[in-house]
Amino acid sequence: MILIKDGRVIDPQTGLDETLDLVIQDGVIKEIGKFQESDSYEKVIHAKGNVVAPGLVDVHVHFRDPGFTYKEDVETGARAAAAGGYTTVICMANTRPVVDNVETLEDLRKREENLPVHVYNTAAVTMGLQGNELTDMPKLLQAGAIGFTDDGIPIKDEKLVLAAMKAAKELDVPISFHEEDPDLIGNSGINSGKVAKQLGLEGAPALAEEVLVARDCLLALRTGAKINIQHVSSEVSVQIIRLMKKMGANVFAEVTPQHFSLTEEAVLKKGTLAKVNPPLRTERDRYALIRGLKEDVLDIIATDHAPHSNEEKAKELKSAPSGMIGLETALALGITNLVRKGHITLPHLLKKMTMIPAGLYGLDCGCIKKGGRADLVIFNEREKWRVEKFQSKSANSPFIGEELYGKVKYTICRGQIVYTDEEEKNES
Repeated sequence: MILIKDGRVIDPQTGLDETLDLVIQDGVIKEIGKFQESDSYEKVIHAKGNVVAPGLVDVHVHFRDPGFTYKEDVETGARAAAAGGYTTVICMANTRPVVDNVETLEDLRKREENLPVHVYNTAAVTMGLQGNELTDMPKLLQAGAIGFTDDGIPIKDEKLVLAAMKAAKELDVPISFHEEDPDLIGNSGINSGKVAKQLGLEGAPALAEEVLVARDCLLALRTGAKINIQHVSSEVSVQIIRLMKKMGANVFAEVTPQHFSLTEEAVLKKGTLAKVNPPLRTERDRYALIRGLKEDVLDIIATDHAPHSNEEKAKELKSAPSGMIGLETALALGITNLVRKGHITLPHLLKKMTMIPAGLYGLDCGCIKKGGRADLVIFNEREKWRVEKFQSKSANSPFIGEELYGKVKYTICRGQIVYTDEEEKNES
């Protein structure tokens, strides 16, 4: 048994926000209340001054496995997740081979069984991510996929998207969409604006995102399908989603920490480390994203954890791949740039990083309840730390060297401590 003593326990589902103790046994939360320390506990965690919250849930990660394991694999990805306070992550299907068949999916599921955190998989919407033919969605669902996405590649064929939504509605699973029309993009990863102009690049305009957001929200409205708009980046996209939700569309929308923390200006300072799809945009867009989070137009904070090697990111701006890692900095960026600046409260932030992402996929996690999963994160929201090293195999982060607030002390998954902060190790 583990006793967590005197922590500020926050449960977004019930609104609980109180100094309490938790008793953990056999992978579940056995008791919530006030308890004395005793020899019957294998471990006592003194959590005074720390927050105890449900383990974080990320609906959008790339573990690059199979096919690109020099960037990340399921083991290193899971360790990075644990270090960031995540106990549940959902992997995208754009691997090599693509997760468009039962064999690839079953191999992954088998290798993910004994990882320190819960790792789930989406399957592709279309065969080979080619946008021409739907995958066998019922069969993939039966084999363990929990949703569908061609993430990384937009699906251009409206008829095919419509058919996919109808199938997903019937199966009662979500489809997630990467919304960027390639026909409207000059150079991906950099916003089409003053910075791109300064660099002599055409860039990627917000319009490329907005036209597909509008299309897919309308199709969701007409089909009743549950969809997730990934990594929203523009003010107009937020307004479209707001309207479509009011009209009754079953739309979830996610935003990344990089998009609510940075603008296109970061490309001038950080170079390829700030190159990402969709690109970092203007201060006006960034503010609209924060407002969207505050007003619950944007439901979920997801990292889009996208590892790349140092060699790949060392290429010149036009040819370097887009993407950045994010699992180990997400909570701190939320605390630093949203909570401490007064945009949203800590319970509100946690709701978007636990309960709501769990709800998108109907997962039994993201809350703290007696008899529920002992998946927890313990963190100090006031502790300042410098971003320097990672559990991830890659280090492509524009936040290296930054000082952030909010330090993960322990991550507990299935009732086991799967991550301990170095300071806590030294003290125990």
